[in-house]
Amino acid sequence: MVSCKWKEILKKKLNQIRDTVDQRLLVSKDEYLSIRKQCDLLDINRSTVYYNPKGESEENLSIMQIMDKHILEEPTAGVLTMQSMLEEQGIQASYERIRRLMRLANIRPIYPRRHLTKWKNNEYVHPYLLKDLTIERSNQVWEIDITYVPMRKGFMYLTAVIDVYSRYIVGWGLSNTLDAESSLQVLKQAKVHMANQK
Repeated sequence: MVSCKWKEILKKKLNQIRDTVDQRLLVSKDEYLSIRKQCDLLDINRSTVYYNPKGESEENLSIMQIMDKHILEEPTAGVLTMQSMLEEQGIQASYERIRRLMRLANIRPIYPRRHLTKWKNNEYVHPYLLKDLTIERSNQVWEIDITYVPMRKGFMYLTAVIDVYSRYIVGWGLSNTLDAESSLQVLKQAKVHMANQK
């Protein structure tokens, strides 16, 4: 017989193994001990050993194939977009089901990375020049705001020049690349536009 000490050690180690597939690997059908005795010693249910998991249904597999094709055409499509696309093709599926199938098929939409500015890197830290400045009139200070707009295939970048005092949009531009040249072009157009209004 196995002593209580060894049984406790086995139980402790088994608790570290969470996955039922790994638990099933511990039980051997060719051993001297019966499956019942092995399960008793390891403190696992016999149903875990005999359980044979089913794969995904044919319907779920076909949905995953459709989603896989769709993500190639529209890489920014998330769960809600996938749900709408499937409904257009006459396939009814819940949000949770689509999310689960997307995770299972490793389908992930492409989004721009967050936190483009790394504040910990001193190269990107610049002094705040408006710290002690009181803004009292229009056209005293302008700011540039850049935001991305998701499109069917990829992104466009909207650059806006805004008057800080009045919050008026002095100029704006749309570009498919995020570079300094497009921002400078918008700033030049804003300067020309404001010079013509004087």
